[in-house]
Amino acid sequence: MLKKLFTLAFLCAGFWSPVTSFASVTITNPVTNNDDHPAASAPQSVNPVIEWNRTLLVIVRTPGAQPPTIHSTRSFAMLHAAIFDAVNNIDRDFEPYAVRHPHVSRRASPQAAADQAAHDVLISLYPAFATTLDSELQQDLAQIPYGRDKADGIEEGQDVAAAILALRNNDGSATVLPPFVPKNQPGSYQLTPPNFAPADFIQWPQVTPFALAHANEFRPGPPPQLTSEQYTLSFNEVKSLGLISSTTRTADQTQIGQFWNGNIQDFWNEIAQTAALTRHLDLEQSAHLFALLNISLADTAIAFFDTKYTYDLWRPVTAIQLAATDNNPETDQDPAWIPLPTKTAPDPSYPGAHSAISAAAAEILRLSLGDPITFDVTSESLAGTTRHFTSFSEAGEEAGLSRIYAGQHFRFDHLAGKRLGQQVARSVLSSILQPKRDHGFD
Repeated sequence: MLKKLFTLAFLCAGFWSPVTSFASVTITNPVTNNDDHPAASAPQSVNPVIEWNRTLLVIVRTPGAQPPTIHSTRSFAMLHAAIFDAVNNIDRDFEPYAVRHPHVSRRASPQAAADQAAHDVLISLYPAFATTLDSELQQDLAQIPYGRDKADGIEEGQDVAAAILALRNNDGSATVLPPFVPKNQPGSYQLTPPNFAPADFIQWPQVTPFALAHANEFRPGPPPQLTSEQYTLSFNEVKSLGLISSTTRTADQTQIGQFWNGNIQDFWNEIAQTAALTRHLDLEQSAHLFALLNISLADTAIAFFDTKYTYDLWRPVTAIQLAATDNNPETDQDPAWIPLPTKTAPDPSYPGAHSAISAAAAEILRLSLGDPITFDVTSESLAGTTRHFTSFSEAGEEAGLSRIYAGQHFRFDHLAGKRLGQQVARSVLSSILQPKRDHGFD
């Protein structure tokens, strides 16, 4: 009881303290003498939240595993919403996300609930991995002592996963729209060289958010006019820094531009894993943090796609190659210009997705755990390279700026994305998964 009150006090203050009195990565399995007084029992060596997050990362990084029309932030949010509600329906320290089961026994195993909920969500989203997921679940459940507590936890995990899957079944993510047709006018998004890939996730602005009221709740104002000073400055900056053979980009900026050139949500889930281990978060704390993080990232993706397809701004490669059409005498055309990674992400430029996702993630982690933290990040795209950071904010800013160095975005894309991500994160933090002032659901 004292542990819960201590944790709750820090959560109400807006962060989790890195004090060592919190549980280490060794997780204890709560059992009780009665339904109101939990007591510790045998330890479990792996935090299920981190374990299943890692499993999903392996899946989405497997070529062909992630459906190309489904943004993986949805999968991460569903996974961690289910884990959170399954654990929280037993521990009951927070308001549920979506599934409220007030009569679940306090003796039920939260580890079993987390493992079963995670397994059931992932096996529904990625049935081709059923054999691997089944094996992982059985190995996890084998570590939990047999009995009614384990059975109750398994049942709760099953029920919550089914409810989360049903909740998201008709969320608009599977909607099939006609292919995107570019407008033939200066400033409008065009399919980009050299591969001219079709525009992706065109249905994502219509996907039901996880926590926001509407996709456009925090939609920023329009990008600057093509003839404005702000546009001119941003144009010339990315033209110089983002060119594949740039002589003005430093060696460090080149590494940064290449380092973050992957699925940005994957980077931030790994950063969150490191933070959870460094801060010694227990199962309940980890479930809460990862749910907040991934719901924020999912809603940020919905919000930035809403903005992208609303304003329909061309990418730097198009802007530079067709600058003679923009009616701006301060922007010089270069028909041969190509960005650092050669290819460009296949969607409109404004706002920056990396900037939005990174700002949202850094904001959740900063406000939950405090900003100063020392950690290393490894790259999806630059094998064998690690970068070192001393705060979440520092990593978030670098990830956003990387897209200018990579020739993918204008600086005003970065700034708008950063603001959008922070707004979504703060909204999520203030509106869902709130600490309860008493125990048990109303």
